[in-house]
Amino acid sequence: MKTPLTIALDAMGGDHGAKVVIAGAARALADQPGLQYRLYGDEGLVYKQLERFEELARASTVIPTSVTISMDAKPSQALRAGRRDSSMWKAIEAVKKGEAHAVVSAGNTGALMAMSKICLKMLPNIERPAIAGIWPTIKQPCIVLDLGGNVGASATKLVDFALMGAAMSRAIFHIDKPSVGLLNIGVEEVKGVEEVKTAHAVLADSDLPVDYRGFIEGNDIGKGEVDVVVTEGFSGNIALKTAEGTARQMGVYLREAMNSSLISKLGALLASGGFRALKHRMDTRRYNGGSFLGLKGIVIKSHGGTDEIGYASAINYACEFVRAGLVERIATDVEHFHNTLNGHSLSG
Repeated sequence: MKTPLTIALDAMGGDHGAKVVIAGAARALADQPGLQYRLYGDEGLVYKQLERFEELARASTVIPTSVTISMDAKPSQALRAGRRDSSMWKAIEAVKKGEAHAVVSAGNTGALMAMSKICLKMLPNIERPAIAGIWPTIKQPCIVLDLGGNVGASATKLVDFALMGAAMSRAIFHIDKPSVGLLNIGVEEVKGVEEVKTAHAVLADSDLPVDYRGFIEGNDIGKGEVDVVVTEGFSGNIALKTAEGTARQMGVYLREAMNSSLISKLGALLASGGFRALKHRMDTRRYNGGSFLGLKGIVIKSHGGTDEIGYASAINYACEFVRAGLVERIATDVEHFHNTLNGHSLSG
């Protein structure tokens, strides 16, 4: 885009609030000179943090808000009276009004999804946003969705997820025809629930802008077998949390092993360069930011407990999606698919 990008930030969202949001924004500005921000939150807290970053202060407009959505609030509570005065709602609304190109928040996931859906609305043929995340693998990062936005999904929704994930893959990885796999309990065609088997048949036989590879199992995700992994939100969220927990577990095992004896400590010292490379490769902060796909706007959910490095990653992803025209890509691909159905709905 020729015009400078403007990103709306919910400065009060997340476990650490404005401190991490402002520091992350400054780091992203260093990566992308010319970036502009609209910062929504407690005016005093935001300006206090901005004092540390002169360049960021010049690139930012602060919009005071009187309400902060708590991290443990239920979506129904967040949507009650007062929501329109919250930092979260105001930041989302900036995208709707055309005052910002995208919004990033580390706040309450359920509230952010509910507010985004109400404020921005869904693209045609999409009922509810899908949360897409970037997953490190042995080969190259892949995209996995849905990671918790939809518990259960029809065959039609699963195909929609495939199309949205492929559009995201083209936007950030620049892959012309991303490979797609359906997460299942086995690779045989007779396995899985009916919705998954029906989606498999459609993806295998339809003329869609994806390279469909069939079913994949959970252990295939980390192998990097496909560019996009499609599943419904219940299994997707479990897979994500299991992977995160396993990574932490292996980290503990490794530290214990390296400190178990003098010889082990010496070996760890000699291998310190390799360990640093491994740590960098597995650093989840580099992949921070879940994308709410299917909305009429770019919404990125940062992990609530991330630091400034992770928050900057979420902002950088938001910028990439805007520049790539992600919303328009998704709208075009999904519309084409639903037109090919000729008014017929898929079973499941």
